[in-house]
Amino acid sequence: MAAKKILMLVGDFVEDYEAMVPFQMLLMVGHTVHTVCPGKKAGETVATAVHDFEGHQTYSEKPGHNFGVTTTFEDIKAEDYDALVIPGGRAPEYLRLNPDIIKCVQHFASAGKPIAAICHGPQILTAANVIKGKTSTAYPAVKPDIDGAGGTWCEVNATASNACTDGNLVTAPAWPAHPEWMREFLKVLGSTIEP
Repeated sequence: MAAKKILMLVGDFVEDYEAMVPFQMLLMVGHTVHTVCPGKKAGETVATAVHDFEGHQTYSEKPGHNFGVTTTFEDIKAEDYDALVIPGGRAPEYLRLNPDIIKCVQHFASAGKPIAAICHGPQILTAANVIKGKTSTAYPAVKPDIDGAGGTWCEVNATASNACTDGNLVTAPAWPAHPEWMREFLKVLGSTIEP
């Protein structure tokens, strides 16, 4: 398996599991992962939030961990990376307002590089106008964004544990989908994991 250089976009109140778990999983199999946040330098952190499903009409939110930023966003070149990961939580809501984030995401999409987005992460894809004609999923509250951006909605299963793959794009509704989301993303990356 060829090791890949992967960029992960994070920001304050990114969903804790959706940043930490993929970061650790991708490192575990031998990939390099650089985490970046506009306005934060390597060695700084972003606050995370834990979103849980406790029977309410939407998720609850609790304080998470501090998650390390490994690379200064302003120093990166999207061309240097093989793939992109966009975790969910509240961070995508404001990250999508940053024109440099939008240019970065558009590079990955136009180059056909693998992109993994989960939960509210596809909000950045819709803002970057890269979802048109693609089938994807997300947290159900993001469905109107995907529909409005010309994407095709992939229904969320009863346990929010499914992933949707369309070419280079792998999406999922929430952290219960990590096993399927990462399994599909690793396939798109060309990574082989065997028991």
